[in-house]
Amino acid sequence: MIDYCKFCGSSDLSQVEATERMFGIGGEFTYQDCGSCGSLQIAEIPEDLSPYYSDQYYSLQKLVYSPPLRNFLKQLRMRLFLATGSKRFEPSFGYWLKKLKPKFTDRIADVGCGNGQLLYELSVSGFKNLRGFDPFIPKDQIISNSLSLLKKGIEEADEMFDVIMLHHSFEHMPDPDVILKACYNKLNPGGKLLIRTPVTNSQVWKEEGTFWVQLDAPRHLIIPSTQGFKKASEACGFQLEDVVFDSDGFQFWGTELYKMGIPLNPELAKGKFSKETLDEFHKKALRYNQEGKGDQVCFYLTKPA
Repeated sequence: MIDYCKFCGSSDLSQVEATERMFGIGGEFTYQDCGSCGSLQIAEIPEDLSPYYSDQYYSLQKLVYSPPLRNFLKQLRMRLFLATGSKRFEPSFGYWLKKLKPKFTDRIADVGCGNGQLLYELSVSGFKNLRGFDPFIPKDQIISNSLSLLKKGIEEADEMFDVIMLHHSFEHMPDPDVILKACYNKLNPGGKLLIRTPVTNSQVWKEEGTFWVQLDAPRHLIIPSTQGFKKASEACGFQLEDVVFDSDGFQFWGTELYKMGIPLNPELAKGKFSKETLDEFHKKALRYNQEGKGDQVCFYLTKPA
């Protein structure tokens, strides 16, 4: 068991007992809660995590392709969005592109890419140099001339990148220092790193404790606070340019399901919340984001030129 916080190095750690709830498998897992920066980390990583990633896990679903006409419209929309920044043209998967402002020719990597759906959407939207990295996919895959998925970690990449992204994969990794350094080493000078992850700044974590849906034991091995992440990323050489809270109503309805003893099963969850309640959850999430107490963020970082 590690006796220091992986984000800030403090030894002021208390223990929290959590249960697997997403699939209803059960089992108790100890997390360490840092009294200094507020970050969380699992105390002992299970030897075999595979039982907790069933074929129903969202990132393991089959890649969904779209027809040529729709791809043409996606490309047109992306060009209009990047040129104007208008919410009218904002793609459903990528509001964060407005701040990253990547060029279509930029080399872009997605770490923990899963089935590659996000990269596929970027590819059909006009981006030309895309790589996915995930040691847990079945094998290397060449999706198109512009997109390859590689069964390895970013540290094994043979090329450098202008943009590296981690969309809710960071929290599944055991050591923030290792992944941040790997990304730093594979970015070109002036390159950008985007990390989207849950954070312990969330009011729902403070109020609901281990029922918080994004604690997600034991799959989430680390969950930073914004303070802890800033310290860890700057220690690796990054400049933290911005922190944007982007949580939604899931933090509330998912947590409520867990309090009812219901796993994240669409059939079991059906009818548990009225449209009015879900609308209220959505409004509350927007308010929490504005107040800096939502349960997930986008960290925007730059490698100095």
